[in-house]
Amino acid sequence: MKDYVGIIVNNEAVKLDKIFTYKVPDNLKNDILIGHRVKVPFGFGNKFIDGFVISFYKENDIDKKNIKKIKCVKSICDELPLLKHTDIKLIEIMRRKYLCTYLEAIKVIIPTSITKGIKFKTKLVVMVSKPLEKKYLKENYINIYEFIKVNNGIYSKSELSKENGFSLSSINTLIKYDFLKCEESIVDRYNVKEYKKYEKKVLNKDQKNAVDNILNSSKKQFLIHGVTGSGKTEIYMNLVEGMMNNGKDSIILIPEISLTPQMVERFKGRFGKDVAIFHSKLNDGERFDEWMRVKMGKVKLAIGARSALFLPFENLGLIVIDEEHEASYKSESDPKYVSREIGEIKTQLEYCKLVLGSATPSIETYYKGLIGEYDIITLNNRAANNKLPEIFVSDMREELANGNRSIFSNELYKSIEEALSKDEQIILFLNRRGYSTFVSCRSCGYVFKCDRCDISLTYHNNQSSLNCHYCGNKVQKPKICPKCGSKYVKHFGIGTEQLENQVNKMFPNAKTIRMDFDTTREKNSYEVLYNKFKNKGANVLIGTQMIAKGLDFPDVTLVGVIAADLSLNIPDYKSTERTFQLITQVAGRAGRDKKDGKVVVQTYNPDNYSINYAANNDYLSFLKEELQLRKCLNYPPFSKVMSMNFSSEKENFLIDNVQQLGYKLKNLLEKNQEVSILGPCPCGISKIKNYYRWQIIIKGKITEDLAMNIKKFVYEELENVYNDIRTSIDINPNNML
Repeated sequence: MKDYVGIIVNNEAVKLDKIFTYKVPDNLKNDILIGHRVKVPFGFGNKFIDGFVISFYKENDIDKKNIKKIKCVKSICDELPLLKHTDIKLIEIMRRKYLCTYLEAIKVIIPTSITKGIKFKTKLVVMVSKPLEKKYLKENYINIYEFIKVNNGIYSKSELSKENGFSLSSINTLIKYDFLKCEESIVDRYNVKEYKKYEKKVLNKDQKNAVDNILNSSKKQFLIHGVTGSGKTEIYMNLVEGMMNNGKDSIILIPEISLTPQMVERFKGRFGKDVAIFHSKLNDGERFDEWMRVKMGKVKLAIGARSALFLPFENLGLIVIDEEHEASYKSESDPKYVSREIGEIKTQLEYCKLVLGSATPSIETYYKGLIGEYDIITLNNRAANNKLPEIFVSDMREELANGNRSIFSNELYKSIEEALSKDEQIILFLNRRGYSTFVSCRSCGYVFKCDRCDISLTYHNNQSSLNCHYCGNKVQKPKICPKCGSKYVKHFGIGTEQLENQVNKMFPNAKTIRMDFDTTREKNSYEVLYNKFKNKGANVLIGTQMIAKGLDFPDVTLVGVIAADLSLNIPDYKSTERTFQLITQVAGRAGRDKKDGKVVVQTYNPDNYSINYAANNDYLSFLKEELQLRKCLNYPPFSKVMSMNFSSEKENFLIDNVQQLGYKLKNLLEKNQEVSILGPCPCGISKIKNYYRWQIIIKGKITEDLAMNIKKFVYEELENVYNDIRTSIDINPNNML
């Protein structure tokens, strides 16, 4: 019996993170289901708010003392339940694993566009109703009737008149006498573009073995470790086809929106228009349409960024996470989930298969393969048997000693000249946008910093401004030092904007495209830039990490890594791993077709093991050395790191409270020999958006129960200063800054 329901209310207060019991009125008992969004009275004022049904109770389950106080559900909001039974289980798991609230987990699964009251966009379209009678067999009527017969339910009356030149009067006559009729039809706001057919390719032996192994194995979790250009995308397509043949749905995750145009072009070219696209650049109406297409069973495949993982497929058979090592697969807001881990959970809840693919798998993922949690499938050769690019390491210390003060080593300069002379394409990678990385006074050394953040301002030449890349603060470039009054104010360092200027200056025949956050703010800008470079509208592509993976251009023969040391200099235990991954991935953009590829890596630290192993394309040796270091220092995958960040506009107030909390935490955990506490101390970036930042790090064997207890303890200790101190807790954060 559906006498009572357990409901999560749509209120973000931490104290309300629990299940509330409501009575089901008789008029709703036959209709209400698990997963329904409902309206319920809440609080002393009985204001009606949204709630989500996650359980049913019988009257015997209810405490008799409180039964009279239980309020009734008012109404059901949607015809279909928004949450599946497996979603409810996933929410429970996420709440414990990622220390989030019920509501935070629900909002990841159900986008706000679904609960905002957005409706389908519709229009009245003209359709055939009955055959034409003899009296109306005139040329104008026949032309209209036959056109609509072929394009039934596509055009409105005005579209038939304005776009196709038919007489509105004749159309109205045919409608008046019921030969045609008007009906309301849903209009797709997004994803209506059709692509030319992308022919199925013959798989090589390694690709075929990978597909057969995954489709026929009783195992559920796989890692495809394939060198760049080994044909992983073609493997994914064959897996999707295999799932479709068995009536199963598939999700393909990609790490960057910049990769979406290429993936969509290929998958829609292979499987037709019924492919859902889902990522953060969609507006609310577009997200609603794509989510509902999946919910209504109109598509069998979805492609998208991290959020596509939660699309409501009813018969999910496959999840593919391409470039699984990418940091963008971890959410930076609550719940701070990892896409790979959600995929692992879904293999248990929905009996689907999980396939991770990368040329540079994360250390944690490959280690899971070594201990048997993943079946590792290795692809050592490129799909077309073409060679991996030759990688040259340019020591910029030697370049400087030899009098070369340009941003290009002699090797890279000559290589660019050669590639341009052959009408080949070039990718130049620099993981820093803007014109110059900082501005300082040459007289006293003063560095211009953001007054809201503890970070130096980046100079943007096209705006003649200093920008903060953390808070967005922007000021005009000063001419006088505020500290000493000197006029010797100069910008230093290099970003993608200056790199583009230097290329245009030193190579006048080069046509450049820059792809970074500054040039891709507008909607569809990724696709425009991608297509321009693909169609050889430019021969040099300059960009940040968004161009470092996945992109496949047959005429790119040269890749230049301008400053390989940038990620090495970040104070984080993952810095060498990121450096290896970035160099290997961007190097893999070269020589992907019949032409040989070449990569020039510029560095001031050529002896670093991550750079050396990347230059030799030797992942396994890098993995071995990195695992030894991680084990020695007790970092993941041999432990967990729990990062607690605290921020406040009141610096001294923050310091006092966090130091007291740190002292109490140490007393609480002093008998636990399996964890250690680092801090309290200021964060690597000690101030962002006028908020001062401190952190406490706990490292070691952190179980879910221990993490939940620590979270509860922290929130209770800071309960009285909740409005003045923000708290963020993250398990295995992407960075420690």
